[in-house]
Amino acid sequence: MVSSCNTNENPLNGNFNTPFNTIPFNKIKTEHYMPAFEQAIKDGETEIKQIVENNEKPTFENTVEALENSGDLLDRTSSIFFNMISSNTSSELQQLAQTVSPMITEYQNNIILNTDLFERVKNVYNKRENLNLNTEQAKLLDDTYQRFARNGANLSDTDKVKYREISEELSKLALEFGNNVLEETNLYKKHITDKNLVKGVPESALEIASEKAKKKSLEGYIFDITIPSYNAVMKYANNRELRKELFTEFMTKACKGNKYDNKDITKRIVELRIKKAQLLGYKNYADYVLVRRMAETPKNVYNLLDDLLDASMPVAKKEKQEVTEYAKTLGFNEELMPWDWLYYSEKLKTKKFDLNDEMLKPYFKLENVIDGVFGLATDLYGITFKENKEIPVYHPDVKPFEVYNNDGSLLAILYTDFHPRESKRGGAWMNEFLGQYKRNGVDNRPHVTIVMNFTPSTETKPALLTFDEVETFLHEFGHALHGMFANSTYKSLSGTNVYRDFVELPSQIMENWAGEKEFLDKFAIHYQTGKKIPTKLIEKIHKAKNFNEGYASIRQLSFGFLDMAWHTLEKTYTGNVKEFEEKAWEKTQIFYEIEGIAMSTQFNHLFAGGYAAGYYGYKWAEVLDADAFSLFKKNGIYDKVTAESFRKNILEKGGREHPMILYKAFRGQEPTVEALKERSGFSMN
Repeated sequence: MVSSCNTNENPLNGNFNTPFNTIPFNKIKTEHYMPAFEQAIKDGETEIKQIVENNEKPTFENTVEALENSGDLLDRTSSIFFNMISSNTSSELQQLAQTVSPMITEYQNNIILNTDLFERVKNVYNKRENLNLNTEQAKLLDDTYQRFARNGANLSDTDKVKYREISEELSKLALEFGNNVLEETNLYKKHITDKNLVKGVPESALEIASEKAKKKSLEGYIFDITIPSYNAVMKYANNRELRKELFTEFMTKACKGNKYDNKDITKRIVELRIKKAQLLGYKNYADYVLVRRMAETPKNVYNLLDDLLDASMPVAKKEKQEVTEYAKTLGFNEELMPWDWLYYSEKLKTKKFDLNDEMLKPYFKLENVIDGVFGLATDLYGITFKENKEIPVYHPDVKPFEVYNNDGSLLAILYTDFHPRESKRGGAWMNEFLGQYKRNGVDNRPHVTIVMNFTPSTETKPALLTFDEVETFLHEFGHALHGMFANSTYKSLSGTNVYRDFVELPSQIMENWAGEKEFLDKFAIHYQTGKKIPTKLIEKIHKAKNFNEGYASIRQLSFGFLDMAWHTLEKTYTGNVKEFEEKAWEKTQIFYEIEGIAMSTQFNHLFAGGYAAGYYGYKWAEVLDADAFSLFKKNGIYDKVTAESFRKNILEKGGREHPMILYKAFRGQEPTVEALKERSGFSMN
């Protein structure tokens, strides 16, 4: 493909000439990406050719390390581009991704399936016992060899062609899947002019809905299925038909039979993953994936899921019965359905604990929460944050921060992006624009981003977060700390480049601080009165902590079972996606199945992200984080010695060693599931 953009004038190439060499978003246009990718691939191919044609005997330095250090421009360009696909996309970017993604996959395949290059890697790998490598070098060598072996390097020439075709099609389908979910999310708008239909919905949510209507020059309100809008209706709207409509729209994303339907894409992705795994000598995709996970085998995953299901299900059934009986006292005598669950649960929670989201939100003004979360990192690790408005951003909502160690050295650049928009996919995540690595005596510090879809501000109120949103902030910030504290020589072993079922530990452990009085006292101030959050309110948070925890647990477990069902298939599935789901998670359900809805077709984690055969990792990480936080509880939640150990043994190490080695170095023992059961209140049932 011939580019029309002068490479020398492309802001994506070369040094950025910005503060801390941050990305010049203000200069980057859509037409810059293709020539940048073309140049990056050309540079990478030249670097690979130099490694292959090196006349010297293969060594760790001239082969493995040289390969690790290749492709810098492609890594950087890809990171920028695909972050924009998630955070600030457009139809032009989405269309371009369909061209770019196969180009990158082909480039990667050309490396992995390069016989001469693999021979050099294998030569070094076979001499590994005599190379006197340090721990990180040994891990890089092993990872490099396994990356080749697990991605087709040992295949015959015929099978290598098949592998290329499979991987290239998978890269396209993943993009298409995610785009369809975003389009379906943006497609639904519920315009309401009759205020009687939105009775019960809090004034703050109505104000946001009203502003959405005004932006479209309409009277009344617009509700949609972004999380803040959706939850406001599901928790508070008295109108059952409205709740049912939004629930149905939310749960039928990309499975309506229109041009955004993902049913066939879902089955095709699964089929291709089976073919890929079996081409590489595995029975199914889960077997292939789990070899490089802490769980190791599907059997171990199912043991974990079943153990937690046995503990959770009796609690969940009691919770459903309690909510059902309470609903009857309010005159509701029909079968409790999923669109009734949040509504009556919220009313029961208010009755039992005198607590609901609207009572807490005034104490969680976003700016104060930012101060609290950043302050927690300062108290634990001594790091500080300084906003820098000179750093270019990709959207006005985004704020960039310089992050410093307590000795004044730069730790990282952090971008925050908090509110929903049509150009942003749903959910919350952390990612990197630039990862950390050391080369030629220079420690290249990371540029990290955290992206959320929090309740926005209105004309009369600042952005006030729910308690769940505070926990989500802490969660993604935990990922950010993992990225920012990265202290590895090699970027492929740096920060969050760890086993997928270990990556959620640094994020989920941070959620534990959310309900702690010592933490809340530092920032939870009423946005109008300036008064600190009352102790009685914090006590209510503690008492309500495990409210409907059984239901929350079985819901998360249902996703794990669904994931494993898809990825332990050994033959192509040609049946109905909905029927497959029903069977896959049947033992986790406490409501009747509803015709037409589907989770698989909108399950970005599995089909457009990196969690295939790995969704159980959220529950495994809960085991780890409950066990790990018990040490903070024992020593003090602000204990600097414990925090320093967590930083040195977990956050800084990235993927330099096996995660169980890292965990035991911090904790002094392997984790047990008992801490999670106790925290969740299951051990007493």
